[in-house]
Amino acid sequence: MNFRDLVQSASSSMFRSKARTLLTIIAILIGAMTITLTNGIGTGIKSYLNKQLGNLGATNVLTINLTNKNSSGPKSSNSPPAKYNPNHKTALIGGRGPGKKQLLMTNKDLSTIKAIPNITSAVAVHTLSPDYIMSSNGNKYQLTLMQQFGSTTAGMLSGNGVNNNNPNNQITVPSTYPASLGYNSNSIIGKTVEIGITDALGQQKTVNATVTGVQQKNLIGNATAFANTALGNQLYALQSKGLPTSIANEFTTIEATFPSNFTAKQITALQNQLTKKGYTGQTVKNQENTIFTAINVIIIVFDMFGVIALLAASFGIVNTLLMSVQERTKEIGLMKALGMSPRRIFALFSIEAMLIGFLGSVIGVIFAAIIGKIINTIGAHTFVKNFPGLSLLTFPVSTILIVIIGIMFIAFLAGTLPAIRASKKDPIEALRYE
Repeated sequence: MNFRDLVQSASSSMFRSKARTLLTIIAILIGAMTITLTNGIGTGIKSYLNKQLGNLGATNVLTINLTNKNSSGPKSSNSPPAKYNPNHKTALIGGRGPGKKQLLMTNKDLSTIKAIPNITSAVAVHTLSPDYIMSSNGNKYQLTLMQQFGSTTAGMLSGNGVNNNNPNNQITVPSTYPASLGYNSNSIIGKTVEIGITDALGQQKTVNATVTGVQQKNLIGNATAFANTALGNQLYALQSKGLPTSIANEFTTIEATFPSNFTAKQITALQNQLTKKGYTGQTVKNQENTIFTAINVIIIVFDMFGVIALLAASFGIVNTLLMSVQERTKEIGLMKALGMSPRRIFALFSIEAMLIGFLGSVIGVIFAAIIGKIINTIGAHTFVKNFPGLSLLTFPVSTILIVIIGIMFIAFLAGTLPAIRASKKDPIEALRYE
């Protein structure tokens, strides 16, 4: 018997007991479908988040903070107080609740970071607190504004991201703003809007800015507008008027850039240089990894349900093939008597097990793809319609192949015991079996 004959014989023998084999395939199908769906959700969400996080900043930007050795996070009521360092001031980040103490930096830190080799530029990140943005008919609306670092050309509903090299004031607004300001997402592009801001003396000033783009609604920062460097600097200068110079020049974060062609190893080396000087630098990729780690943990938990189904299916394969070996004892004896080697008999039953695994996994993957398409179609018109570009379930070919091959391997392992038992049958005793 060559390999082709073994496959044909195994496939024809597989359905001698249709009900038994069908139940085993259904168990494998459920496991394969569950694993494919959970991984599809993980891939879809990670792909979308990857795109959205990429919109928040260029890949060659480091977000730098002073390393707080005494306080790595929120303190509980039972935690001992951190030691006081007179050289470092702190600010409470995170609003109400325990929050997190973040060390404040000054222009001295900015100079230190600029002097580090391979840091091409560095700017202080100031918190902007504008009062309002004015509509075309004179109505005023609250505005949450951040200074943008890096590119925002992707993820725009209309127009483009702000240009930090442009000396003119520029702003992009969330997709919920144009209608309130008296425009639509296209007509607002190029329009001038008025932004109000109050200084430390209580006097309100106004600044004009040109709208360059409207941001797509996404899972991150749906209500945040972005300013280019020129607008951010002008707004901060106005709001800090009247403050002591020492306070006006304090900030919690520095955004620094490095060569865009840096490899992962070079980026790590640069982060290590920052660490030696007492700073912590994170890229967008580092932030992605933190979020994706949490998503992966959730997906693994859901995958466990699929694994449980596959374990049940494995016992089904063992039972199916053991019964098959028992029922085909005489046939095995005859094959041995005609010169078929134990290795060929082992291969015959192993192939049968793998075919059961293949059928179950393929059907399970097909069902998962159909369910995924239905969920994506329904979601696009209902619960995710406000998030353009989000496919809740995505099934890459590589993931599908891994699921199928993995299940076939599990089926092979499950079929090993029956296959060994069949290969060790004594031909004389097998021919006498009734």
